[in-house]
Amino acid sequence: MANPRIPFQLSSDRPLLPPPGGKPLMVHVVVNVENWRFDQPMPRKLLPAPHGVEQLPDVPNFSWAEYGMRCGMPRLFEALSRRALPASCALNAGVIEAYPRLGEAILEAGWEVIGHGLHQKSLQAEASEEAVLDECLERLKRFTGAPVQGWLGPGLKESEATPDLLKARGVRYLCDWVVDDLPTWMQTAHGPLIAMPYSLEINDSVIYAVERHASPEIWRRLEDTLQVLEPELARQPRVLTMGLHPHLIGAPHRFAYLEKMLDRLASHPQAVFMTGRQIADWFEANAPSTGA
Repeated sequence: MANPRIPFQLSSDRPLLPPPGGKPLMVHVVVNVENWRFDQPMPRKLLPAPHGVEQLPDVPNFSWAEYGMRCGMPRLFEALSRRALPASCALNAGVIEAYPRLGEAILEAGWEVIGHGLHQKSLQAEASEEAVLDECLERLKRFTGAPVQGWLGPGLKESEATPDLLKARGVRYLCDWVVDDLPTWMQTAHGPLIAMPYSLEINDSVIYAVERHASPEIWRRLEDTLQVLEPELARQPRVLTMGLHPHLIGAPHRFAYLEKMLDRLASHPQAVFMTGRQIADWFEANAPSTGA
């Protein structure tokens, strides 16, 4: 079965788009801030259970995640604010009540908030996806004072109906479909929805928690990615997304490489840091949907 949402197109066949402000490399920093519940199985584990016997509470793996909330997040706030760089925050709505001071700090940082589920649990595992989406979007609206415009599913998971449900609830863009280096238009039952580029390659969860690489790997991948993208920028803009999690990239032995990455991109003559909303605005203005 071909892609049911996004018609296939070679990237080389896409109409040329003007770079935003003359900067064709759009850097999107996405910080995933998640609520791992103490009384539930952990979404991902660093330390396996002794003898393979899973038990609750799972203190070591819960603590691994909460270290990121306590120590990784302050590092991220400071590194981005010191460089005056914008970011998007894919936020589990449950964080607002579980970590209220952290929620305040996200608002103070001025990050764009993207919907990321209620807790770190796949929408496919929820009894009612509609109810979870409604509660999540309403909580985030009260929290930020405005409807959220973007969505990144927990684990990028979604049901067959998720894009339709999100579009019906006013969401403008969805980050789960990692099919292109530029935004594309998705088909839904309620009109077109933007498929926003995300990354499973420059993503600390994949690199460190899944593939278990050494600390410099994320820096090496950025340099190799730029080597390929830079010649392409002469013809067409590109979005370079960094998917970050505070318990992973926020560990001291990795964080130095993130700072190198931020400095490398901030000094790049063709790069501009943008939030998801800003990228969506640029795309809509230059590649308006036909309404299909």
